Amino acid sequence: MTDDTDSDDGTNRRHDRVRVHATPGSGNSLSHWTSARNPLQVAINYLVIWLVRISPSLRLKRWLMRRIGVRVGDGVSWGLEATPDVFWPELITVEDRAIVGYDATILCHEFLQDKYRTGEVVVGERAMIGAGAIVLPGVEIGADARVAANSLVTRDVAPGETVAGVPARPMGGDSSDDAE
Repeated sequence: MTDDTDSDDGTNRRHDRVRVHATPGSGNSLSHWTSARNPLQVAINYLVIWLVRISPSLRLKRWLMRRIGVRVGDGVSWGLEATPDVFWPELITVEDRAIVGYDATILCHEFLQDKYRTGEVVVGERAMIGAGAIVLPGVEIGADARVAANSLVTRDVAPGETVAGVPARPMGGDSSDDAE
């Protein structure tokens, strides 16, 4: 599920950063994935990601993710079973000392019926993504932001903000949204 509604200021920044790609012929876009990505590269990515998911070594996880193109900062903690995008891992940036929790997923693609979309995902310095959370393509999570467990992140998360839910929305603070 994607969040196609506009933000409070009339823009949808995530969708502004997502590229739309038409797919040839009949069938849904996933049936044409081999036209979008080299199958051998996807297979290599999958094997590396499998090792990343099961390895308890954070140093090894960072090293392996860098091999498939993920930009990983110093001191990043990547939880067990957490999954970077298998098709476009090179579109992921995880800045210094960020935490990606157990079984979280960072997606940089969405296969739809007649097209597919790709977009960079940036996880800011010291940001935290909770267990089981899913981050969609084009999302930027600001420095020191927090994403609660099992949340679906369909929009940018401002620096220092805490979001939770499906779709993820800001929590706490004294904003007018919280008062409603």
